[in-house]
Amino acid sequence: MGEILLTVGVVMLLYVSWHTWIGDAIVQGEQHAAAQALADQWANENDDQPEASPPATPAPNDEPVIPVLGDQKHAAVFGIMKVPRFGADWQFKIASGISRPDILDRGEIGHYPDTSMPGAVGNTVYAAHRWTSGAPFDPIDRLVIGDAIVIQTKAGWYTYRFRSLEYVQDTQIQVLLPVPNEEGVAANGRYLTLTSCAPKLNSLERIIAYAVFDEFTPTADGPPASLTGGVGA
Repeated sequence: MGEILLTVGVVMLLYVSWHTWIGDAIVQGEQHAAAQALADQWANENDDQPEASPPATPAPNDEPVIPVLGDQKHAAVFGIMKVPRFGADWQFKIASGISRPDILDRGEIGHYPDTSMPGAVGNTVYAAHRWTSGAPFDPIDRLVIGDAIVIQTKAGWYTYRFRSLEYVQDTQIQVLLPVPNEEGVAANGRYLTLTSCAPKLNSLERIIAYAVFDEFTPTADGPPASLTGGVGA
């Protein structure tokens, strides 16, 4: 009986180790490579501009027009998220929707379909795992004020700057509002929100990271300084 219990314990330890380190490392590597392949594909295409809808609000005369993607089909990959703070190779594909089997559990970052698209006025919101499936948002609690959170599409790069972090109950869906946590307030800026589980191994709460829009860099201009100039603001 002692030998059986010891064997079961070793198997369970190996299983946890696989999901915690080995499995995540494999999925991370696959996702990083897939995101880079997509970025290379966009760079090589003749038509660098996606079909875009007009900005949510007219831009002042001295402000360049920011292209905004239209509605996306469920599970369609439309972007790549890059966060220099998480490492030079950290990049994950973004898909429309937050369902687990076909998006989050595949190691992709999900975009809440009822929230703004990148660059639009309002709140663009994303979800991803912190444990298993590549754990894209595992390092979310290491963000520092001013860190760049960059979303790349065929049109270019949308740079947001991290501002604050908080923990909320899973019922506090106010973080998804056009102005996060402000009910009944019309969108008056461009925001980005990242959501994931907290603590890592369960879903008791949610960890939320908030950021504000900084700039848009067209594809023709090459990667923005927010990606090449270090991790700080």
